[in-house]
Amino acid sequence: MSSTNKNKKKNKKKKSRKIVLLICEVLLLAILLIVAYFVGLLNKIEYVGMDNSEAGINEDLDESTLLALDGYTNIALFGLDNRSSNNYESGNSDVIMIASINNKTKEVKLVSVYRDTCLSIGGGTYRKSNAAYSRGGAKQAVQMLNSNLDLDITEYICVDWAAMVQVIDDLGGLDLDITEAEMGQINKYKKDIDKVTGMTTPELTQYGSGVHLNGTQATTYARIRKLAGDDFKRASRQRIVLQAMLEKAKKADVGTLLSICNSVVDDISTTLSTNEILALAKDVKSYSITSTTGFPFDLTTANLNGEDTVIPAELTNNVAELHEYLFDSTDYVPSKTVTMISDTIVQRTGVTKDSALINTDDYNETAGATGTDSIQKSTEGN
Repeated sequence: MSSTNKNKKKNKKKKSRKIVLLICEVLLLAILLIVAYFVGLLNKIEYVGMDNSEAGINEDLDESTLLALDGYTNIALFGLDNRSSNNYESGNSDVIMIASINNKTKEVKLVSVYRDTCLSIGGGTYRKSNAAYSRGGAKQAVQMLNSNLDLDITEYICVDWAAMVQVIDDLGGLDLDITEAEMGQINKYKKDIDKVTGMTTPELTQYGSGVHLNGTQATTYARIRKLAGDDFKRASRQRIVLQAMLEKAKKADVGTLLSICNSVVDDISTTLSTNEILALAKDVKSYSITSTTGFPFDLTTANLNGEDTVIPAELTNNVAELHEYLFDSTDYVPSKTVTMISDTIVQRTGVTKDSALINTDDYNETAGATGTDSIQKSTEGN
């Protein structure tokens, strides 16, 4: 990489520090950390640093791609399904999201990377994307995102079930629109989270509009995948829950936020330092989530190695669409690295851009939605 490109990335790194706290807003953490500033709780959060050499950023990025990335900060969010509390060394990442922030407008777009997507997870291994975290923790998962998607992520935040449950309970629960089938799934699978938290969660007896869910019920709702829409709709539910948490937090009093701080500071792993968080907390209200989607855009499913897997059709096409969606980039040129990965996936799966595809359009835009049945309605209303 030329010295000019290195300088650009160095300058972008400095700029990113001014807005990186936004990701905390996405996960409710920004609000919590502002309170933590006053109560001295920040020293409890687990910080894990990561430099550019560890992030797996492709060295063969096109000049136009580097210029586009220079205007944005991209941060990874991981939610762990590790069946334990505060264990960030391993486990599959149930939630894989990218928050892309426009450095000038402070507008934010959220992308859910489907956890079952066949991608390169390092070392010549092609498996579901969520296996990258299990293979090498958050750093390996960040490397997976960068190498497959031509991104430049060096910051991440990880949370687990226990943190989500506690935050939602401290907020007083969430009111969501739940279908009868979703109610059944919540009641069936809430026991998995109860085993981790030690709680005993009551049965949900209502469905329809504005059903009140406690922390365990809401977290279980975000995990539902055994209904129509599979993992595509599951990713939508995850974004719906995050949005509801943010709306509830904005109305919470200081005492409630303080309680949340005490609850979750031991259940977070992040690359952000204490000084960075404190310096950036004052800007958190300047950001807004303007759009969400799932990735890949064009896809099908197949059974690979005995597992139901999402296959991008093809990866180069999907990454080009991703760069246009996130960065308004119409002249993106896939790197040789992404092209090689894309060709390998085609060779191993036989799936091409001409294959029969699954339409996931109805699951993508969740801004303003209060439940899965209202996704399309909220999209039409925008």
